[in-house]
Parts: sequence; structure tokens; C-alpha cells
Amino acid sequence: MRIWTLHPKYLDAKGLVALWRETLLAQKVLKGETRGYTNHPQLNRFKARKNACKLVSAYLSCVCEEAERRGYSFDRSKIQSKLISTKIICANGQLLYEWQHLRAKLKTRAPKKYKELGSITVPDHHPIFKIIDGEVESWEIMK
Repeated sequence: MRIWTLHPKYLDAKGLVALWRETLLAQKVLKGETRGYTNHPQLNRFKARKNACKLVSAYLSCVCEEAERRGYSFDRSKIQSKLISTKIICANGQLLYEWQHLRAKLKTRAPKKYKELGSITVPDHHPIFKIIDGEVESWEIMK
């Protein structure tokens, strides 16, 4: 499971669909509707908040907007909670780590998208996050 700090506009089609499905799973986990993935590190930054379900809904809403911008039809009715405007703090080290991670994936999986993003050194973040100075987050499993 990867719930990107990066804005979903950088993902290729396969990555965007995977993000949608994985974040829908995260929503189920946070609502107690599944027994799997309950201790997944990617969920820690949501689970630490009392309004975790609303935060995931806001996250999903942005993913859905990106899908709609591309002409895909994700089912917005699967977003289960009311939206919230609260931000989750995340370090710029995490954002940059994810940027390198995504670029490595795209280089082999979607070379056209990789080239399209070639000149970007500091990517935009998903709007649910507020980026501050700092290192890679402690919950990240680095390769």
C-alpha cells in the first residue's frame, strides 16, 4: 500500500488506479471494516488523527478529481465520510523520497510519463498535506 504525499497528477494511469484502490482499502481499515492491513505503516499518519476517516475522504476526493480531469470515471460514491479541510504535517524529506521512488517506477513502467516529469525537481504535494522541513518520515520503509 502506498498513499502518496505527492500530488496524484504525477502518477501514470496504472499508479492512479492503484492509489484509488489502495486508499479505498485504507478507508475500510480506518472504519474497522476489514481485518487486513490494520498495522500498515502508510496508515500511521492518518491513524494518529481523531478525524482519520474524514482525512482519507479528503485524500480520495483529490484522487477522484485527478481521475475525472483525465476522463476516467471513478465512483465518487465510494468516498464514505464528509470532507474536511484539516492538513496533515509531512516533511519535505518524505516528499522528495517519494518523488525519487515514483521516478524509479515510472522509468521502467511508463517511460513517456517519466520523460514528461523530467525537469521537475521539487514536486507538488497532495493538498491534504502541509509540507515542513524535515527528513523522511519514521514510518517509511526505505529501500
